[in-house]
Amino acid sequence: MKKTITRGNMFRQLKADLGGKDSYRGVTLTYTWLANQFGHFSLGFIPAFITYLLLKPHMEETRAALNAAWIISAIWLVFETINFLGPLTFGKKGGMKSYVFQPAWGNVAFDTITDLLFFWLGAFFCSLLCAPTLLAEEIVMITGLLILYPSYYWYLTKMYLQTPGYPFQFRLSQWNTEQIDSSDIELVRRFLDNNSMGMHLFLFGPKSSGKTSLSVAIATELSIRHYSAVYTSAMKLYCMFFEQDDDTNAGVLWTWRKASILVIDDINPGDPIKEDLITPDRFLSFVDGSSSHDINRTALKDTNVIWVLGNDDEDRKLSAKWQEMLYSIGVEKEKMLSLNLQRFAPKPAKAGYGLQLQS
Repeated sequence: MKKTITRGNMFRQLKADLGGKDSYRGVTLTYTWLANQFGHFSLGFIPAFITYLLLKPHMEETRAALNAAWIISAIWLVFETINFLGPLTFGKKGGMKSYVFQPAWGNVAFDTITDLLFFWLGAFFCSLLCAPTLLAEEIVMITGLLILYPSYYWYLTKMYLQTPGYPFQFRLSQWNTEQIDSSDIELVRRFLDNNSMGMHLFLFGPKSSGKTSLSVAIATELSIRHYSAVYTSAMKLYCMFFEQDDDTNAGVLWTWRKASILVIDDINPGDPIKEDLITPDRFLSFVDGSSSHDINRTALKDTNVIWVLGNDDEDRKLSAKWQEMLYSIGVEKEKMLSLNLQRFAPKPAKAGYGLQLQS
């Protein structure tokens, strides 16, 4: 059975986020999300309070409190609308921004709506405290109820994103290059939209070709869809082959054998290093090197895996060799996909630019 996050897991994570000290343990994505939403609430509350103080001398208190909440709510609505439609849609001068992989617009819109609900809750909660009115009370109650599901969804999503141990935050729409075949785009989409288990995607290419960023981006999209994932280097995975599954291990929600998505990075470096440090036969020897070799084979066969490898060309035929290795452990040929990035060399977006992970 592939692992999923339970309500018990969420409660323990929430307890750790609310009671822990980030000064010594580090900041998790779930903790950051909670702090971010408190910030959104405050950005509704504080400006509404200041606006109330400015309006109070000129009108009745209840009217000033309600007007302040409406004004700040309207300002944030305009701001978020521009923030959503502007940079995401018209990111280039003279026309609509082009993407190799289109952003998950529904996902981004849902995130924007979540932010607005927290802004509005803060603004009308301020109105309720400054000069209580039935209208402000009703809006606070309705907004508070509407926030419940988005809060549950995003907190759970952040747990799915932080558990794999990705080396950086990167979405598929940020992986951008001006040259990539439509057939290769379709190949990535086929891996993403695959509903069965045991699909394998090989990413070949030299250094700086975008292998790691593409692998993280694909796995991130699947994590956002609430698939359990594990990111690891080949060297770490070799040691994991000898470990036993232990779901009771503190802080570990799932092992690589219980994950739905496995990203194996740095199997081979690629150019400028010409030699392949790990061959398919050598990799299989690590799989079979422990007493759990049957379990390792079954887990590899039944998991969706992204293999990040070095260069491939017509003479070396590495793609065929790795596919033969998987075929020997029971993976169907139809479930093996291969993408060569050596001619693309995309540049990942710098921090602060492009489509970011949801807040």
